[in-house]
Amino acid sequence: MLKPVCFIAARGGSKGVPNKNIKIIHGKPLIVHAIDTALRSKLFSHVIVSTDSKKIKDIAIDNGAKVPFDRPKRLAKDSVGIVQVLIHGIKSLKKLGYEFDVIVTRDCTVPFINSKHMNESIMLLKKKKCDGVYAVYRQHLNPYFNMVEPNKKGFLRISKKTKKEVKSRQKSPLVYQLNGMFTFNVKSLLQYQKLFMPKIIPYEISQRSGFMIDTKFELDVARILFQK
Repeated sequence: MLKPVCFIAARGGSKGVPNKNIKIIHGKPLIVHAIDTALRSKLFSHVIVSTDSKKIKDIAIDNGAKVPFDRPKRLAKDSVGIVQVLIHGIKSLKKLGYEFDVIVTRDCTVPFINSKHMNESIMLLKKKKCDGVYAVYRQHLNPYFNMVEPNKKGFLRISKKTKKEVKSRQKSPLVYQLNGMFTFNVKSLLQYQKLFMPKIIPYEISQRSGFMIDTKFELDVARILFQK
């Protein structure tokens, strides 16, 4: 049985928080938290980092990850999605002789994802024989109730309408927040080459576990959570 590969995408540039992936939090760079968790889990044949940054590459290798290829600059732009980066990574690894049929990608910016989460997502993928398992948490910000957007005239409207008015968040249709851990059937990903394939299963975790750092404020919050 082939062991999964853990794939950590960490480009050098970041507009929200400059050098976000190597910001020091709880004594070590963010990317090292992701690498350490993956290595300690013993779930993976390899922990791979895809980056365009020499500094990130050196940090990754020093902490036990492999960086067997360089990410092209064209795949390190804000406009490039994770699927394009993954397809490049999978094809590069296959050319180098790596063998795997499941790949788990996790953002550096979700430092509270742990080995239990990764293992259970892999088991769910295999049990359900689906295209992918995506970590999610229940979102209290709801497009049916308390999320709005302007119409063509600039007037606010509820983002998603239902036949009957939703009068409380508790009565709103359930919505999930994606949070940076995706477990893929490699064959499916290469076939569809898009994030939302026909058979995607949610894997629900807590809001704390899925806490994602995209802003300076969220970085400060994460540091407080680590202290606790």
